[in-house]
Amino acid sequence: MNPTLSPNPLTDLNTLLQFPFMVNALEAGTIVAVTASVIGWYMVLRRQAFAGHTLSVMAFPGATGAALIGLPTSLGYYLACGAAALAMGRTSIPRSRSRVGETAAIGTVQTVGLAAGFLFLSLNHQVLGGPETLLFGTFLGINTGQVSALLVVALVTLAAVAIVARPLLISSIDPEAARARGVPVVLLDGIFLLLLGLAVAATSQITGALLVFALLVAPPAAAQRMTLRPGPGLVLSIALALGIVWIGLAAAYFSPYPPGFYMTSLGFALYLVVSLTRRARR
Repeated sequence: MNPTLSPNPLTDLNTLLQFPFMVNALEAGTIVAVTASVIGWYMVLRRQAFAGHTLSVMAFPGATGAALIGLPTSLGYYLACGAAALAMGRTSIPRSRSRVGETAAIGTVQTVGLAAGFLFLSLNHQVLGGPETLLFGTFLGINTGQVSALLVVALVTLAAVAIVARPLLISSIDPEAARARGVPVVLLDGIFLLLLGLAVAATSQITGALLVFALLVAPPAAAQRMTLRPGPGLVLSIALALGIVWIGLAAAYFSPYPPGFYMTSLGFALYLVVSLTRRARR
């Protein structure tokens, strides 16, 4: 039975923080919100949402396959997403050319990955929560070790983004001009896909494999609708993602529904409000 909300918000906050598993969930959610919003900002700018979706789908067979052979599911997330990112980087073509063939290949990989995930799940009936947990997320199984691992991944990912931030921004806006200026566009494409894979693997542990876009797309897309300036846009993206995660986890705690449902709904509502507001101003 889920706890009920009280008229006093401070009482509800104390209720949220009295259990270690909820504290771990909030800490992990904060970490993945910052990581996903930063990586997602570049992903939306580079128009690679389809690649991000493919990586999120590959997180599902990674987790179920790891559970099948007795490895931690979190390790399966990272291995599958990292391998898929490396494979996509090797087979990608310059973004200035047609991506029809690449898009078809990515769509095929998505289908095979999802089917493999359900196959692994059917062979192993000991996965906690079944497909719902892996696909739509949960905060019940997050422990201190996972929070620490998420923090390490986040620090590595954000440090790498900070190092390549300026050339990555230039190559994202105009690949041909960046190439003419000597920017290693192909190398940056591969590095970004790998960073995107790490962010997807980390975020999937909170939102589930199918609802990663609640954090990867909605906050950055809404932020870019509000401002195109990189600095303020990144800060705004982080703030929106944190709000979605905190509210989503709190709502999931006081209801029987998973956090991924609330995060996705909040993300969609946020983007819809921003888009309608911008259109009304025009």
